[in-house]
Parts: sequence; C-alpha cells; structure tokens
Amino acid sequence: MAEDWAAELAPSSATEPWSVATLNQWLKDCVEAEPALHRVWVIGEVSSAKPFPSGIYFTLTDREATAAIGCVVWRGQVDRLASLPEPGQQVIALGELQLWPKRGELKLVTWQLLPAGAGLQALRMQQLHDRLAAEGLFDPDRRRPLPAFPQTVAVITSPRAAAWGDIQRTLLQRHPGLRVLFVPALVQGDRAPISLMRAIAQVVVDGRADLLILARGGGATEDLSCFNDEQLVRTLADCPIPVITGIGHQRDQSLCDRVADWCAHTPTAAAERAVPSLVELRNRWAEQALGLKLAMDRYLQDRLDRVDLLQQRLGRLRPDRQWQRETERLTDIQRRLGMAMQHRLDREQQRQQALNQTLRSLDPNQVLQRGYSLVRNDQGAIVRRAAQAQPGDRLRIQLADGWLEVKVIPPPTEIAQLSIDLKQSP
Repeated sequence: MAEDWAAELAPSSATEPWSVATLNQWLKDCVEAEPALHRVWVIGEVSSAKPFPSGIYFTLTDREATAAIGCVVWRGQVDRLASLPEPGQQVIALGELQLWPKRGELKLVTWQLLPAGAGLQALRMQQLHDRLAAEGLFDPDRRRPLPAFPQTVAVITSPRAAAWGDIQRTLLQRHPGLRVLFVPALVQGDRAPISLMRAIAQVVVDGRADLLILARGGGATEDLSCFNDEQLVRTLADCPIPVITGIGHQRDQSLCDRVADWCAHTPTAAAERAVPSLVELRNRWAEQALGLKLAMDRYLQDRLDRVDLLQQRLGRLRPDRQWQRETERLTDIQRRLGMAMQHRLDREQQRQQALNQTLRSLDPNQVLQRGYSLVRNDQGAIVRRAAQAQPGDRLRIQLADGWLEVKVIPPPTEIAQLSIDLKQSP
C-alpha cells in the first residue's frame, strides 16, 4: 500500500533530478498521506523549550537511542495543556506529524502534553480529587458524628494484615465485651477495590454495626492505590454507617481518608477513636464525683459561714430595739398622714364653698328673685332688645314665681296717629 501511493507521487523519470522544493513537497505529501501520522503519541524527555509569540517550541529526546524531534504548541492550544514543557521533564505528547517544506523539518504539532510515569499518575489522581471535591464528597459539613458508645463495630481489613491484630488488641484493652464484626477483604492489588466494596455492602446488609473501621496499615504508596479507586470512594461516601479509616501512615492520605467521617493515621489510632476506654471513663467519672463532692463541701461551708455571719449581725442589731424604733416611726408616719389628709380636706371644702357661691351668683333664678324677668318669643329665643318684638307678637315672660303670656301692642303715640288717620279718611 505504502509503495503504491509513494510510486504515484514520485517523478516519472528516475534519472530526472529533483529540486529541493520538489523533494520536500513530495516528503510532505507522503507524511500527510499516512493516516497513522495524523494522531501520534510520543514519549520522551524535554531537552529544550522556548516560548515565542506564535507558541512554544520544544524538543523531545530519547537519550537511550540518541534521537530527537522538534515539537511546537501553537498559542491557541497552550492554555489547554495539562502540563507545560520544561527541560528535563519526562512527558507524553499527543499531536500530528507535519513536514515543513521550506526547511525540510519534521515537526510534531502538539495538542496535549501529559507528565509521564509517576507524574501522569499524580495528574490523574489530582483530576479525580478535583472532580470528587466539586461534587462535595470532601465537604466537612457532610461528615457525620461518631457514636459515643457503639455496641457493635465492623472491621474491614485483610485477615493476614498486622492491622487486624492491632485493632483487636486495642478494642479488647479499651472496651472488653464489645461486639466486633470482622469482614475480611483484599487491601492491595487490582482486585482490592471490588473486594472492599463487597465487604462494605455486606456490613450494610447485616445491619448490626454502629460503626465501620476500614484499615490497612503501612506500605508503599503504590500499595495504597486501591484506596484511591473512584467507585470505592463513592461507595464509602454512600455508606449509611459512620466510617473511620486507618489507612497507611501519617504521610499517606488516600481519597478514602478524605471522604471518611473520621481519618486516623494508623489502624491502632482508628480503634482508639472508635470506642472509649472503660478504664479512662471510670477514672474520669471518679474524678468528676470527687470534684462534685469537694464543690458541694465548699458550697455548704460557705453557706454555714454566711449563717454564722448573719447571726452575729443579728445579735448586734437587738431586734426588740429595732422593732420599737420601727413602731415609733410607723406611728409618726400615721400621725403626719392624718394631719396632711385633714389639711387637704379642709382646703377642698373651702374651695367647694367658694365654687358654690360663684355658682349661685351666676344662677338666673337668683336674678329673677331680684325683680328681673326673662322674655322669650314664640320660637323660644330670648328677646334682648325692643326692636326684636313687633306689635302683635306674642311673648312669654318668665318671672321668679311663674310665666306670663303677653301680646305686644303699639306705643300710645302710634295709636293716636292711627285714630287721626281714621277720622280724615272719607
């Protein structure tokens, strides 16, 4: 196949010389015609790297084979790289092989750059950690409180691991008689995550455990990789039973440790946190009882001292004399109160008499008794002036002893004038 398309691209005459441009163009066409070169993974060590406005140019080398290839990351792709090229770094590059005909250079146009070896594992671990953290699995608020006095504790670990022996001894020393539910599981290797998830499910289905301890003990970092399995971490996060982990040592913290309700650095520390020490509880209760007794003794002694002091003060005060003084004081207050009330009563009586006198002077009946009268018209209005009454009007006059009904007649001069007028008329 390769020979066929190479033959098609070659000049018609083998003896005809090629120009450099023709040769480079033919090589470029050969590279572009090979599908396997359109997406290539290349592992190597970055020997040099230099940024330019157009992108980053770097060289990948294979020191064992003393080989090298030039690479370029265009400016628009730099922000998408998982890792920037740095000299001395072992990386895995993904890109497309291209031949630049102007100089006849073969370049790997890089799309992605990943750290190789342990660096790649660390990158994957960090990406998984960030994804789980974004979902809230490591949020401290989701951690549940551990039971203060669990009745049954489930332990998941390897039966051949030293962690199981450490947990047994610690639980027996701290809480004899505690019910322990042991569920064996693999704690190392590719099959460990599935084995651990099955063990967790078994504890949940059993339903007797108040607390779950997941332990392994020390070991190399790669031996603890099973506790970073995503499915295992999610299974542990969904476990309805509070979980304590005792995986690795203080320098090692797996994702299972991050999602657990309590993380202990060793299996022994996990067992110590799981149950209280009965001896320590008994000693603590004894100390509290002694402290309570001493506090009550101090309180009672303080009260007795207070009673003695009050008795001494009472003896100095002579209650009979105090009673006599208070009686005399009360008698004096009563006397002064009686005098004040009598003085107030006299003053109010005088004021009442003055008001009565004023009221009598303003009484219309008193005015009528002196010979005055009150005149009203037939509408009941008071007539104060003569002009308010016309001849022929009927008025009502109120006197001191009764009423008079009167009729207004013209004055005498008007009557005489009326008579003259009548005589002169024909």
